[in-house]
Amino acid sequence: MTKFESGVKIVSASQESIYNVLSDPSKLEQLKAVLPQDKVKEIQFDGDNITFNAPPVGSITLSLVEKEPCKCIKYAATTSPMPFSLWIQIVPVSEHESKIRLTVGLDINPFMKAMVQKPLADGLEKMAEAFAVIPYERL
Repeated sequence: MTKFESGVKIVSASQESIYNVLSDPSKLEQLKAVLPQDKVKEIQFDGDNITFNAPPVGSITLSLVEKEPCKCIKYAATTSPMPFSLWIQIVPVSEHESKIRLTVGLDINPFMKAMVQKPLADGLEKMAEAFAVIPYERL
């Protein structure tokens, strides 16, 4: 399995607040406004699933598969051209500040890795940056 990691981002929110929002797809609906409209379209939230269209990849459904309270959230692609997992790690810095890191793991051959590495790394970094500015304490 090949792993791609975002940089570590500082978030002005408690570890618990971040976890409570990111581990509940119904709360993520409020994030539509911060997502780049040219990269993510037709986003829907249904129970523990998030479905969206990511041109040119196509339709992707992420399902919540594992939670370690306040520390880690794991989503797995149940509908995607390439199966992958997304981990969100949360580490406290202080009572009102935390660090997050996103990791994508996918089984991919070396040829495909060369093709997707840059766009995937860029997308993962943008997602981490978007997650870093969410007003978690107000959601």
